[in-house]
Amino acid sequence: MKIILIGAGGTIGSAVARELEQRHEVIRVGRNSGDLQADISDSASIRRLFEQTGRFDALVCAAGNVVFAPLDELDEQGFALGLNDKLMGQVNLLLIGREFINDGGSFTFTTGVTSHDPIRTGTSASLVNGAIDAFVRAAAIELPRGLRVNAISPTVLLEAMPDYAPYFRGFKPVPAADVALAYAKSVEGLQTGQTYHVG
Repeated sequence: MKIILIGAGGTIGSAVARELEQRHEVIRVGRNSGDLQADISDSASIRRLFEQTGRFDALVCAAGNVVFAPLDELDEQGFALGLNDKLMGQVNLLLIGREFINDGGSFTFTTGVTSHDPIRTGTSASLVNGAIDAFVRAAAIELPRGLRVNAISPTVLLEAMPDYAPYFRGFKPVPAADVALAYAKSVEGLQTGQTYHVG
């Protein structure tokens, strides 16, 4: 398969690349690195990416920014980053990408544990992750041509614990390599409309 991997330079993206490159052609995409560059918060940038890649079989997005801040410090602008970047960025990857993806292809998006197990300072992340999970369930029933869409919802990564441990007390971290297996399941499997919880 020809797979577009967005966020390939991150902790999850690097692990997904290692997993999928064993069997497929992976085009690594980052905001400022990789084989190609794209900013998912900009629909014109997304379209340029697909014009460069041409037809493809699967897209994986392991990118997307949100603000982590106490609720009493968040205003509309604080929520806007997550809504415009992680949420609408991934939605637009499907809306624009469906013009370029081959029949039977798949989209795999990234959410996170905060959609159903919130943490302090994670209100924006919870909102965005929950919205993406809902979008995946709804879009799956309307996609034509045998197209599929799923989301991966990992808990905190083992590799991220030095920075995030204070926010995830009591959570059992999971290695990025284990999370990558869920992306492989989504890309290489047959299910659609699913959120795969890891950890």
